[in-house]
Amino acid sequence: MIGVFDSGIGGLSVLAAIARSQPQAELIYLADTAHVPYGNKSDDAIRQRVLAIGSHLRAAGCTTLVAACNTATAAAVQALRQSQPEITVVGIEPGVKPAASSSRSGSIAVLATESTARSARLQQLIAHHASPLGVAVRIVPCPGWATHVETLQLDDSALAAEVTATLAPLLDEGVDRIVLGCTHYTFLLPLLQPLVAGRAELVEVADAVAREVARRSLPTTTASPSPPPGRIHLQATARAQRLEAALEALGLSELQPRLAGPAQLVQV
Repeated sequence: MIGVFDSGIGGLSVLAAIARSQPQAELIYLADTAHVPYGNKSDDAIRQRVLAIGSHLRAAGCTTLVAACNTATAAAVQALRQSQPEITVVGIEPGVKPAASSSRSGSIAVLATESTARSARLQQLIAHHASPLGVAVRIVPCPGWATHVETLQLDDSALAAEVTATLAPLLDEGVDRIVLGCTHYTFLLPLLQPLVAGRAELVEVADAVAREVARRSLPTTTASPSPPPGRIHLQATARAQRLEAALEALGLSELQPRLAGPAQLVQV
């Protein structure tokens, strides 16, 4: 069983990618909605939540854990691996490497939560993958964007204006790759894509994470020549019913036939 978690609904983009690449896999998605967002919290607070979630998902039978949250990965994935050494732990990181290697202008930007923006891990990614190529990287904290997605306020005019004001100067400076450094931002593509069309490319990594999970997950054996699709279990630490509603609102109705039942409220 594969356990996928995020502070809220942003990681559903990663869940969907894994579900598409492994249709027979049994999946649990846990949204830590009682503590969302992670982006404005301290590393210690994030680490405590991640370790608790890891223990919960391990007890539920997960043999692979996916931190579908850039902030959680940067702050706590190493601690999670140390606390759960017997299982596979996969994190998610901003796509600095593919952005830097494909940039033609030599200028890229990373849109991120406040926590990810200040993280040492992001600086390491830049040092390893952008600096050797001479690629300049603009790190752009985007406070509040994840919360807009979390509350499904995707057509908010104030958000649209803020997104435009954030991207316009980057594009004017010649940035040609814009990395989505938070899984929530994937659901802002309808706002982002028209602004960058013909000028820059958006870089996200959900499919790359799904490939890594497939590579590292234990193979599933079955006697059936056509095994049925694996079930998806939804869990949340608060407002569980909103998690189900989010699937349709975020364009993920494809997952609904695989749901094992209503989203469960859990204490973690």
